[in-house]
Amino acid sequence: MENTFPKDFVFGAATAAYQIEGAVNEDGRCPSIWDTFSHTPGATFAGDTGDVATDSYHRWREDLALLSDLGVDAYRFSIAMPRIVPAPNGIPNAKGLDFYERIVDTLLEYGIKPVVTLYHWDLPQYLEDGGGWLNRVTSYALGDYAAIVAKRLGDRVDTWTTLNEPWCASYLSYGAKEQAPGLGLGPGAFPAVHHLNLAHGLMVQAVRGIVGDKSKYSVTLNMPFNRGDADACHRLDLIANRAFLDPMLRGRYPDELFAITKGICDWSFVRPGDLENAHQPIDVLGVNYYSTNRVAMSDRPQFPQDTGPSVNPGASDVDWLPTDGPHTDMDWNIDPQGLYDTLMRVHDRYPEVDLVITENGMACKDRLVVNEDGTKSVHDADRIDYLQRHFAAAKRALDDGVPLTGYFVWSLLDNFEWYFGYAKRFGITYVDYGTQERTKKDSFLWYRDFIASRG
Repeated sequence: MENTFPKDFVFGAATAAYQIEGAVNEDGRCPSIWDTFSHTPGATFAGDTGDVATDSYHRWREDLALLSDLGVDAYRFSIAMPRIVPAPNGIPNAKGLDFYERIVDTLLEYGIKPVVTLYHWDLPQYLEDGGGWLNRVTSYALGDYAAIVAKRLGDRVDTWTTLNEPWCASYLSYGAKEQAPGLGLGPGAFPAVHHLNLAHGLMVQAVRGIVGDKSKYSVTLNMPFNRGDADACHRLDLIANRAFLDPMLRGRYPDELFAITKGICDWSFVRPGDLENAHQPIDVLGVNYYSTNRVAMSDRPQFPQDTGPSVNPGASDVDWLPTDGPHTDMDWNIDPQGLYDTLMRVHDRYPEVDLVITENGMACKDRLVVNEDGTKSVHDADRIDYLQRHFAAAKRALDDGVPLTGYFVWSLLDNFEWYFGYAKRFGITYVDYGTQERTKKDSFLWYRDFIASRG
């Protein structure tokens, strides 16, 4: 595929702290909700945990060298709050700050822009013990934490991303039982939705108060794109997408959201001033995209006891239908058109903000091959095809007027894939979890050549 993206278009790769770092008991780090959850019997595939992950806490120089060889413009990584504020007293942990400062400084030495995600799901367990995202105190704790990081790194970070996928951090984590803390509260997840929105705004204010206009400000959302029955699609759009987009970018919740959740949520947790705090100017909106859904309205009864998918409380009267193939190893359908449609829809609704694809990639059943000369390879042609088709869809959206500024491939490394443990591989670099040896997959080599070929 020919690389016809603009010269200033940002090509990057992405990771997340709990998925790669390991070293969960080192240098003052406290337990996170994912430490607790992954050590709960039956919570993750095969009982896998992030205790070691890809050992990137110790192998970070090797991993940043991979980025340099790849030739990316930027690296999106997350900072682990449990390393920075390991106790309820709020006192910063110098060793944690030192670790991320080394990463930022080395990236700059390589000419790679640091794109920092401040919260990628690893909430300190002590905050969860106090109610977690169901308690508005957590929103303010995240604001204080953001200020601590900004004071140390603010003069060197290109882009500050407040949250990664609050849809998952609320609906999957509090509404369902698929992600930490896995409470399964159904509509009880809506306070978490609101407090994540509030935290986003407080974090932007905290960092901007220290850094000013030296950096860009962002949030990353996964915005499920649904096809099928119009009523079902609209209902899910309100719950999954506009419940975050409208408070953050418009300073309000949609009236229709209140209407469809009447009787299951009274929204009394929204206090005066919250929406003004949540609604802060940002420079770019991150879009995570992997697949699409097919949905239809059902004749099942609605709450009080939701019998439908708990990932979307308030939408128990929606059925999820099988999607057309092919599918990835996650059983997610491959739908590049969905990426184009998502970008066009978001831009049409919120034209004032630039967009960046902060995650896109494919889980494959990768196999390590030992060649006759002793070298190792991973031939992942399916992943290359996936990336080519999605890059093409992104370029088409860009040509059709979407202010798309960058594209981050998920992920630089195979890693701990949350509930799925080490059973799913998204990386463009193969990790042998027994030895921690890294092997560049064919997709790594393709992406390197693609970046280098831009005009």
